[in-house]
Amino acid sequence: MTIETEDPALTVDELAARAGVTVRTVRFYGTRGLLPPPVIGPRRVGHYGAGHLARLALIEELRRQGLTLAAIERYLDRLPPGLDAHDLAVHRAVVASWAPDAVETVPRAELQRRTGRALSEEDVDRLAAMGVLGADEPDGEDAYRVDAGLLRLGVRLLDVPLSPEAILAARTVLLDHARSAAHELSRLLREEVPQRDAQAVRSLSAHMQPLVVQALLTAFQRSLTQELREWLGEPPADGSP
Repeated sequence: MTIETEDPALTVDELAARAGVTVRTVRFYGTRGLLPPPVIGPRRVGHYGAGHLARLALIEELRRQGLTLAAIERYLDRLPPGLDAHDLAVHRAVVASWAPDAVETVPRAELQRRTGRALSEEDVDRLAAMGVLGADEPDGEDAYRVDAGLLRLGVRLLDVPLSPEAILAARTVLLDHARSAAHELSRLLREEVPQRDAQAVRSLSAHMQPLVVQALLTAFQRSLTQELREWLGEPPADGSP
């Protein structure tokens, strides 16, 4: 198992605090092989990077989806090697999309603690355009409705040089196509469970979700790579004319 561990500047206590888990949980995931070992620095102190934090967030999201540790291990084993923090954040966002909306209201200070950075008004506008943040609460407090499943991905996208208008347009495109894909997949599932037995639907969904998530992500990444190659005038990856 290898991931990019750029900027290994977090101690285990800092990593746990940023991820919202206990140090004991971090060490447990490490002993199970779910989390790579830290980078050992001076005085034999282990340090963790953005890749560790993103992988930890993905593990916690999979747990919230109800997967067992064995199922999480299988999911992580299917991931391509060398994923960086952004790649892992994308996986987490896709996994989170299967869960019910996880929206909560937090004050600005708590929002900045979770993002690990000071947020300018432009940052807030960009996060709102992504659908990560809702408007200020009507009681006038400096608080925001936060989609917890998208927060980490949204923060990473703050460093991408796109305008809020472009982000909103991109979000609309993605949502439209995602809904279309979900509708077609739902139709296929209904054909497999014609009696609409609730337990059968849940069982089939539980088995299909990890596979569908991986398939969608892989297909999208390959399609996007091909689009970029055509945009840049590069030959296809398979060498075909």
